[in-house]
Amino acid sequence: MAGDPTPLRDVPATDLWTFTLEDAGTRTLTTRGVRFRKRDYVGPWMTGQAGIQVRIRFMPHHDHRIEVYHAATGRYLGPADLANQATEEQVSAVRRARAARARRLKKDLEASQRERYAAAVQPEAPQRLGALTTAQAEAELAQTADTDLAQLAMPDLIPPAAPPADWRTPASLAALTTPGPRVPHPPGRDGASAPYGRDRRAARPTTDEDGDAS
Repeated sequence: MAGDPTPLRDVPATDLWTFTLEDAGTRTLTTRGVRFRKRDYVGPWMTGQAGIQVRIRFMPHHDHRIEVYHAATGRYLGPADLANQATEEQVSAVRRARAARARRLKKDLEASQRERYAAAVQPEAPQRLGALTTAQAEAELAQTADTDLAQLAMPDLIPPAAPPADWRTPASLAALTTPGPRVPHPPGRDGASAPYGRDRRAARPTTDEDGDAS
């Protein structure tokens, strides 16, 4: 209001800009710059500053540059730009590839939602309509197999070998294993194979009344 005698002070835009930054914690400045979100950021002011602790602040969704402060004093050190930043041509190519992939996914989603069923006059299992040739089915399945990398992982292709016979293995786990060669026991003191008892100690030879080992 014009009648308010309180003096007004214009805050510089650079000062207001600092209120939009988020804190990302402290880092150690190295010869490669400062590490943030698995990427390196560098600045000309970092020369000779390797080893100091710094605090990172950044503006959300503007990951091309971060602001670096001294961790102990809070003094502003300077900006740091993303190292090895891709060119505009590379960024445009990535965006085009993402857009094409999004269109393909959207098309597949729309196709999966266009299911048609045969008319029925009495209760029965629904019957889908839409015939495919063998070539069409194989082509679509091949494309799905190429894009779904999770199907390439086959952890149960080679089941683990069965444990030694004297191990106490639950039946539920033993059923998931395959019979394998018998695992030899560690040799005894005389070099012979010494079987282990239930208490995991090697069985000692016994002697009869004549002193002969049995």
